[in-house]
Amino acid sequence: MESSNHARGRLFWPVVAVVLVSDLLTKWIAVGELYPRGVPREVLGDVVRLTLVYNRGAAFGLHLGSYSRWIFLALTVGALVILWQLYRATPVRDVMRTLAIALVSGGALGNLIDRVRGPQGVVDFLDIGFGDLRWPTFNVADMAVSTGAILLAWVLWGEDRARGADGARVAGAQESS
Repeated sequence: MESSNHARGRLFWPVVAVVLVSDLLTKWIAVGELYPRGVPREVLGDVVRLTLVYNRGAAFGLHLGSYSRWIFLALTVGALVILWQLYRATPVRDVMRTLAIALVSGGALGNLIDRVRGPQGVVDFLDIGFGDLRWPTFNVADMAVSTGAILLAWVLWGEDRARGADGARVAGAQESS
């Protein structure tokens, strides 16, 4: 059991660390270099810009009033507990599921650190769009969470389909006997 945890951890922990360090480093640079906040700096014309903003809410600016910080902090801790249990239940050879959980976990930790640091909120700075049609400003942690969540949904959907196919084969075998 210990060696299987170690084998799975050889992928999980480095991915979490790379996401977390990348997120914290890019946020630190953004805060230091993109002052004053809210002023866009073009990288690829108007399509890709760097704009420092602080998000006190959740994804896409979802805000739940004066207690948003604490509500989203608690929800993130709860999500990390669930992700940890999902990680521990992941088969050792399930690389895609391990990778997905690591991406979501690393991103969640990055944004959690911002929420713990202070009431300003999560540092966002990646600004993509055309003119006034812009995606909500985001960061490296958001990219990891989104990518990991999509990958995890795909992996779990595949597992569910496989279980359904196995159940259908068992039912068919029982009917034919």
